[in-house]
Amino acid sequence: MKNEYILPNKEAARRRTKEESQVKRELFALSSDIKDLGIGKNYFIRTYGCQANFHDSEVIAGILEDMGFKSTDHLEEADVILLNTCAIRQNAEEKVLGELGNLKKLKRANPDLIIAMSGCMAQEEGMVKTILMKYPQVDLVFGTHNIYNLPKLLYQAMLAKEKTIEVFSKEGDIVESLPYKRDNRHKAWVNISYGCDKFCSYCIVPYTRGKERSRHMEDILDEVKELKEAGYKEVTLLGQNVNSYGLDLKMEHGFADLLEEVAKIGIPRVRFMTPYPSNFDDEAIEVCSHYKNIMPTIHLPLQSGSDKILFKMNRRYDSEAYRTVFDKIKAKIEGCAFTTDIIVGFPNESDEDFKKTLEMVDYCKYDNAYTFIYSKREGTPAAAIEDHIPMHVKEERLQILNAKIAHYANLNNQRFQDQIVEVLVDGASKRDKNVFSGYTPESKLVNFTGDCKVGEIRKVQITKAKSFSLDGKVIEE
Repeated sequence: MKNEYILPNKEAARRRTKEESQVKRELFALSSDIKDLGIGKNYFIRTYGCQANFHDSEVIAGILEDMGFKSTDHLEEADVILLNTCAIRQNAEEKVLGELGNLKKLKRANPDLIIAMSGCMAQEEGMVKTILMKYPQVDLVFGTHNIYNLPKLLYQAMLAKEKTIEVFSKEGDIVESLPYKRDNRHKAWVNISYGCDKFCSYCIVPYTRGKERSRHMEDILDEVKELKEAGYKEVTLLGQNVNSYGLDLKMEHGFADLLEEVAKIGIPRVRFMTPYPSNFDDEAIEVCSHYKNIMPTIHLPLQSGSDKILFKMNRRYDSEAYRTVFDKIKAKIEGCAFTTDIIVGFPNESDEDFKKTLEMVDYCKYDNAYTFIYSKREGTPAAAIEDHIPMHVKEERLQILNAKIAHYANLNNQRFQDQIVEVLVDGASKRDKNVFSGYTPESKLVNFTGDCKVGEIRKVQITKAKSFSLDGKVIEE
């Protein structure tokens, strides 16, 4: 019998109600006919996009390994190839579609190969229609809300030999008790919330990830305690808007309270991604300043320095409010490093609008920034705006912005010249096994030499400060 497709629906994905999200602890299960499906088979996962996607891939890998599959780094050896996708920008989607096209020859050579797509692209109504029409080599499509159902879906795709599509467009629940295969043995992602209710006019995420919903604090703390007991040195708390944590649970200062409890567990390094400027309250700033194991680096997305553009973007702050939060953090957290996100070329951004963005960069003097030319996302309000700014103007603005970011990045890094910093060792360089790399508390990338082991926190003397990295040598103790 032909599998029934469950396709994404944009209107359903947009819907928000006051119903409380459900915590579901028993959705993931392996029946006897599925448990050993992967024995003798290999899987390959390629992940695109943000930290949330990479953490989702850790869950997917954990599920596949529970089914008996083994990981491979070689596409030709894989029985299941899964692309976990990102929809935030058009070029990310083009990369995925190009990869799907390249996989066609592998499918032709091995008809039993399963090609699967998951993630945010799978949640787009138009994209799934494109997959159905133009990419017959894709066997399985599932979304961000039903990763737990992967065993059943994979069983259908492998045994029924028919395309299987199950993408739920809904507000979403909290699914606990899923397995993980973490990519790293000393640094870990920990979700504290899912989804987004901000509905920035350019952004597809509220449609692909559902509404903002917070995990229960005890579940988060239990996960962090397990990581500490397993020897992890760093956790990064994840959410589309981490400092909205607890609002749906009627917690007054949910993020500040959670951050403090996580810090008290005693893992050496605690980070978080990504806060929303207008949700960054004084209580959270106070907690960040009080606990030394909360790292002094804040990613504070700006997007634009122009109030006119911020309003059109549906960002819920203006430039003055942003500066106020920035100043509070800088005054309270000693030596804090700041990074940001900036979009240039939002529809009809004027020279004056762009000038105000540059002025904000001059004010904040960011340590680094993720900068992008606006990418039209079908289904978002901004996509309907007629744009009169030529692409070459947008590209020139991006070059000007990047040059300014590089200037301040270099200036900020000079304060580390000849200083001794603590670096969490990530591993050896692929180009030179005698050179190691890792990050300081301020998220500065350090390439260094000396005797060390992966996962250690070592003191390193900086010998050369560059724009986006530091060179150094281990201080023998």
